[in-house]
Amino acid sequence: MSPLRLDSPVLEIDPRLANRRIGAKTKGAPAHEVLAESLGIVTVGQLLRHYPRRYIDRSATVDIGQLRLGQEATVIGNVASVSSRRTRRGQSMVTVRVYDGTGFVELLYFNQPWMGTRYRQGSELAVSGQVKSRRGGTVQLGAFEVEELSGDDADQVHTGRITPVHPATEGVSTKTIRELVFRALERLPRIPEPIPPDIVEAEHLASEDEALRGIHFPEDEAARRRAVDRLKFDELFTLELGVAFRKQRVESSQTGVAHRAEGDLTRRFLEGLPFALTAAQQRAVKEVGEDMAAPRPMNRLLQGDVGSGKTVVALHAAMAAIQSGHQATIMAPTEVLAGQHFRTAAALLGAIGAVDALAVPLGSNAAQASLLEPASEPAPTDGPIYALLTAAVTGKDRQRVLEGVREGSIDLVIGTHALVQEGVEFAELSLAVIDEQHRFGVHQRIRLKEKGAHPDVLIMTATPIPRTLALTYYGDLDVSVLDEMPPGRQPVQTTVVRSPVERRQAYGLVREQVAAGRQAFVVCAAIDEGNRLDVKAAEAEADRLRTEVFPNLGDRIRTLHGRMRPREKDEVMEEFRRGNAPLLISTTVIEVGVDVPNATVMLVENAERFGLAQLHQLRGRVGRGAAESFCILFDEADSRNEQARQRLDAMARTNDGFVLAEEDLRLRGSGSLLDIRQSGMPDLRLARVPDDEELIKRARARAFELVVRDPGLERHPGLLDLLRETFAGEAIAWLFHS
Repeated sequence: MSPLRLDSPVLEIDPRLANRRIGAKTKGAPAHEVLAESLGIVTVGQLLRHYPRRYIDRSATVDIGQLRLGQEATVIGNVASVSSRRTRRGQSMVTVRVYDGTGFVELLYFNQPWMGTRYRQGSELAVSGQVKSRRGGTVQLGAFEVEELSGDDADQVHTGRITPVHPATEGVSTKTIRELVFRALERLPRIPEPIPPDIVEAEHLASEDEALRGIHFPEDEAARRRAVDRLKFDELFTLELGVAFRKQRVESSQTGVAHRAEGDLTRRFLEGLPFALTAAQQRAVKEVGEDMAAPRPMNRLLQGDVGSGKTVVALHAAMAAIQSGHQATIMAPTEVLAGQHFRTAAALLGAIGAVDALAVPLGSNAAQASLLEPASEPAPTDGPIYALLTAAVTGKDRQRVLEGVREGSIDLVIGTHALVQEGVEFAELSLAVIDEQHRFGVHQRIRLKEKGAHPDVLIMTATPIPRTLALTYYGDLDVSVLDEMPPGRQPVQTTVVRSPVERRQAYGLVREQVAAGRQAFVVCAAIDEGNRLDVKAAEAEADRLRTEVFPNLGDRIRTLHGRMRPREKDEVMEEFRRGNAPLLISTTVIEVGVDVPNATVMLVENAERFGLAQLHQLRGRVGRGAAESFCILFDEADSRNEQARQRLDAMARTNDGFVLAEEDLRLRGSGSLLDIRQSGMPDLRLARVPDDEELIKRARARAFELVVRDPGLERHPGLLDLLRETFAGEAIAWLFHS
């Protein structure tokens, strides 16, 4: 038969796949279409990257007479008899008895009458499976596989070797996939190296050909490990190459604004703060300032725990942009968070004379007359003008803000994705701050940056990123870490509740705190804000608590969910902030951006349904004042799911978001945390970010060294093709656009 290539269709391995129809659920689709639809396998190369999930060692055969109950084994014998009959329930049953001189193995086939004609008496079979029962000299095997041995030229694909068990799908068994892989490897010439041979040699790796053959059909465990090590390196090197390629391209191909990081406005901002910066904030301000002073665009990640003071660092950066004669923007994923940033800006910028654009007539601030002067001129001495732009800002107010942004009379605009809509034009945008960037699509972030001429970008996240993720999926960013909390923040006491008695005690705690003049949150497990049932759950819970648990609070209990109109949400939150509502029952719309120092209790219903990062964000809504605060996690399922139990117990052990981030990565893996399939980032099938840190560092060093030598990959066109093949969807825009 003709040789195959990695880009050959799977159908070329076995044309019979086109005629094999799979089940009613797939509407009788051909087998090769099911492979494509369910497993993403279209080409031979994709088939070979469909790695085994485990192996069964069938390399040594065992006499039937020596088999033990529960043992996995391979036996070789001859067909002694084949019989068919009907069971009492009317099922057809074919029994094949295989004899090897020491005993019999019985193979039972139910409702497969054609198996009665498949085997001939005397034919030699290799049978692998687990011993399910033993009666005297007769053994029955479960989950067995059979291969007919027809002489010296028989290729034992499924037995007599270390046998791979590949992930399968309905209608296409692991046996079928195994056979396709075996036939493909038979017809493939030597598989070419995807990465430069000098790197393979320097890292003492197996060849690509050896690795792809060895991972599917290893001769022994050492060969399997060697194959896995090489293919892990492939995955990590490709990912790091993309990261290095993007980082080099952004830094070298674009000219940004060289800001004056130190000036009158930044000095006055720091002097006007009602608190002293932590050492971590001072370090971050310095790192961001140095980036902004450089002529290349900043591309920095600012990560810090809930309440660590990221917004202060972002506002200082905004003041650096404004005193340099430019505009700044802060984009948040929700109206609640955008509103919180706006209130923080109003509180912290008031000391330097900052003005809300909607509070006074535009143009009344003398500072704006010199807004667009060259950066070398003295900085304006009056305060900047700032504005909020969300879906809630409508009518004349919206037109006023849009006009001010377009003309340059508004220095700082804070908003949601409304900032990237058509009609929003900046006069001179030089700094874009993107909060919780993982909640935005790549294209939204690109559109925001396109509002200016290569603006500096500061990405903020309150979800601490584990060290290994910072080296991989966030590896194109320079990183500043706020690993220190401002003085006065109280550690939150966290308790997991798993019994009715503990639940009553938790409700008692709420009553005590409310009686003392404090406030509390109750969060319902609304994983999907678009789900009407989640909203109904929040409303139903509010009714239950109002009538059955806290009847004395009555109409003072408020409800908040994502389906409310922006104005309604604002009114409810304002009531809660002012202390008029002692209890707020909400969906996860309050996960970020809610700052109510008087709130001291966070109750989370069905906490087992939440991820660690989300639980930590929710806990961050309390403990923001001087009073002792509490987080109560109701485990309705009593954590029958072991992973859920581990998550909740981790929350009770520590308040440290960085420790929890590492635990979350260990429990869920990088793919779940980053939604890799949706973003188009490369999926790590073998490498594990939490466990392979040393290999990550090696692959990263090799990738970055190569990009330094060949920035555009002109001398390595195959690697450029590899990036285009590996990165997809939004990640392609991330890789090849600013």
